[in-house]
Amino acid sequence: MKTRNIRLTVEYDGTAYSGWQKQAQAETVQGTLENRLQHVCGHPVDLLVAGRTDAGVHGLGQTANFHTSSNLPVAKIQDVLNRLLPHDIRIVKAQVVPDTFHATYHAKGKLYRYVIRNSADYTVFDRNTYHHVRPLLNVAAMRKAAKYLVGTHDFTAFRGTLGKKANPKRTIHKIQIKTQGKDIVLEYTGVSFLHQMIRILSGTLMYVGLGKLRPEDIRQILKSKDRKKAGPTLPPTGLFLVEVFYPTKFPKIKKWVKEEAE
Repeated sequence: MKTRNIRLTVEYDGTAYSGWQKQAQAETVQGTLENRLQHVCGHPVDLLVAGRTDAGVHGLGQTANFHTSSNLPVAKIQDVLNRLLPHDIRIVKAQVVPDTFHATYHAKGKLYRYVIRNSADYTVFDRNTYHHVRPLLNVAAMRKAAKYLVGTHDFTAFRGTLGKKANPKRTIHKIQIKTQGKDIVLEYTGVSFLHQMIRILSGTLMYVGLGKLRPEDIRQILKSKDRKKAGPTLPPTGLFLVEVFYPTKFPKIKKWVKEEAE
């Protein structure tokens, strides 16, 4: 039976979910999507994803794909799926892609965003989309510190406990730190990231902004490979997977590697 490979761009508020990856006894984004897709397509669906996000982490441009024998037009699949999904998950785009496309292994890079609300007070309505810090942060010092993190480094000091078996060498292409009203927005563009790496990097840069670390301390933290020397792991509330980057062509995957949680 002929099948199509369909790519989904998904946005979600991760507050109510135990992360992306489906679990038997917990509500997850993947589990919710696959359940609704089964109703739409008329058969079980296995989603492949660009990167698994942890509990409470949000997605603005998460990418997933699946194969289906359904002959429903792709626009119809998107429309019906969005009608069935809860209000905190939405399909931004659905498109037919080459059969060889794989959301995980063809990804060339990712853009993550961490939002810090730097103010004396906050409102209750958007509290799940940022980390609140009351003392005024020194953004100039944070930007200076971020320069030491750009490039290819051993990020052992900036990885969570679940990432200890992964290769700690990673490449960060760019870190941008912007101020938007009361928010300080940290954006990281790189090939791939270790488990909780963005949250630890953001916690370390926050410590620089608070004066608890100097910008030049970043070099020694990298060299130390000691997690205890870096800053705290910030909560997942402020973290967003913004975009996943792909090449224009999708060759067959010859070497399969284990996907890592981020």
